[in-house]
Amino acid sequence: MSKTIDFLGESAPIQQLKHLALQVAQTEVTVLLTGETGSGKEVLARFIHGHSRRSHKNFIPVNCGAIPTGILESELFGHEKGAFTGAVQSRKGYFESADQGTIFLDEIGEMPLETQVKLLRVIESGEFQKVGSSETIYSDARLIAATNRNLQKAVSEKNFREDLYFRLHSVELHIPPLRERGKDILILAEHFILQFERKHTISFEGFTNDAAEMLLRYKWPGNVRELRNLLESLLILEKGKQITAEILDKHLVQRNRDKGLVHDPERSEKNELNLIYNSLIKLHHEISEIKQMLQQQKHVHEEHSTTPLLLPPPLAEKQRKRVFTSDTPGASETETEISTLDTLEKQAIADALEACDGNKRRTAKVLGINERTLYRKIRKYGLGGEN
Repeated sequence: MSKTIDFLGESAPIQQLKHLALQVAQTEVTVLLTGETGSGKEVLARFIHGHSRRSHKNFIPVNCGAIPTGILESELFGHEKGAFTGAVQSRKGYFESADQGTIFLDEIGEMPLETQVKLLRVIESGEFQKVGSSETIYSDARLIAATNRNLQKAVSEKNFREDLYFRLHSVELHIPPLRERGKDILILAEHFILQFERKHTISFEGFTNDAAEMLLRYKWPGNVRELRNLLESLLILEKGKQITAEILDKHLVQRNRDKGLVHDPERSEKNELNLIYNSLIKLHHEISEIKQMLQQQKHVHEEHSTTPLLLPPPLAEKQRKRVFTSDTPGASETETEISTLDTLEKQAIADALEACDGNKRRTAKVLGINERTLYRKIRKYGLGGEN
């Protein structure tokens, strides 16, 4: 039996996709799901199964690309004892196990041509034979297939059967990539974070607004799967502490470096600028918060002269922040009062130079930027200082 799950998202493309999925769920039609790797094709397949008349029966997922070509047929249709070396006993195949339920064939574009012939017969008649047997078996399994390949191109290149393609193409549902889903990124992130908090028994302090903005701007080449993996790493490696844009960028850069992506100097310079800016924003918030608390306490003290002035409560006693604040994304009123970015950056560099007695190497280290960038910005703002 399969647990009914939702396909999360509030963006217009996802709402339309869910509407179509609910329509086809009530039918027995074969469905082809397309979309980039990691976009959520198996989740959508489970969503369709969970809202179908077969929801109380088995949902059997099969990754055709992960099973060696030589044994895929045996896995799908089963085999008899002695059918091949190592077949020490008879075995049911996935189609037999999915009888009256749903079988999900992911990466169907990787299926070898000889297996495609047998699959076509199952789709048309529900009949198949185990490997090493002449007995015909019937399976009433609904088929949902998925691919990230262009099957039409595969057909033209003779790598996929045209008749099977048309049988699979009764209804095609395309899942948009995560980068086109807008604020669905934050909805999914909140969902995954709550899962990981329970799984790892970690309390998460949330994302800052600038980190949330970075999540929305990132292109997510690995889609929902990449988002999920990144969030779990963040929660564990950062031990649940609040995630700033600086911390998030560090993890994104590391992941892209591990994938062998090309370094982008322009992006690095923007990240360095963001680092300075975000530090100043954080400092401004902290000063504003302290001033506000002191003003409130002063007001109370003036009204009740016998009441002692209280110190600000320790950070550990503050109420735990949400994963995302209610106004995420977007600048707060406090942020809009801050001077222009160039003014803040110039002041930060000037202060750092003064604190380091004009030593540019130490200044660059304090600011978290490289010396070449520091020299360029010193020239830009007409700042002095000794080497």
